[in-house]
Amino acid sequence: INAEYGMQEKGTISIHTENIFPIIKKFLYSDHEIFLRELVSNAVDASQKIKRLASLGEYKGDLGELIVDVKVDKKKKTITISDRGIGMTADEIKKYINQIAFSGATEFVEKYKDKGEDQQIIGHFGLGFYSAFMVAKHVEIHTLSYQEGAEPAIWSCDGNTEFEIKPGKKKERGTDIILKIADDSEEFLEDHRIQGILDKYS
Repeated sequence: INAEYGMQEKGTISIHTENIFPIIKKFLYSDHEIFLRELVSNAVDASQKIKRLASLGEYKGDLGELIVDVKVDKKKKTITISDRGIGMTADEIKKYINQIAFSGATEFVEKYKDKGEDQQIIGHFGLGFYSAFMVAKHVEIHTLSYQEGAEPAIWSCDGNTEFEIKPGKKKERGTDIILKIADDSEEFLEDHRIQGILDKYS
């Protein structure tokens, strides 16, 4: 049951599927580092989309610097992936994160969860946004759409099928994905580890 108060909403991502989060966390990959590849790839995609809209005359604002920024905060145990791409409205979060990305991740899990180590899928894209939960115990999306009059929104999830959407405070177009890193994944709070992954997949 969803309770809506303006933008404030809590709900279940999907009641028609098993909880895929433990599978993502424990069984899917022997190498959890691909979460960064998937999230940076999404951020690059969002940046290319705003560039394309500008070239078509559908976005007339200032593009600014279209870089993807990855920040590690050891004290808070967070990794933040930021872009100045197209951003999302609350409705788009529900569509793309709760529906499209989730069903894509579910299909991906179903397809590969029974494969042995010899058939690991490190080379495959497909898990997308939900790969964040390989290393994070809590994930937040802070986003502001490029659309005129759009309201900033925050989506949060603790690695189960419950989510919350509420009004945000983001002032600039784009998306920040903040991962609160799980205790067993703290190796990813080392700068050299993150830099090594970025170099590997760039």
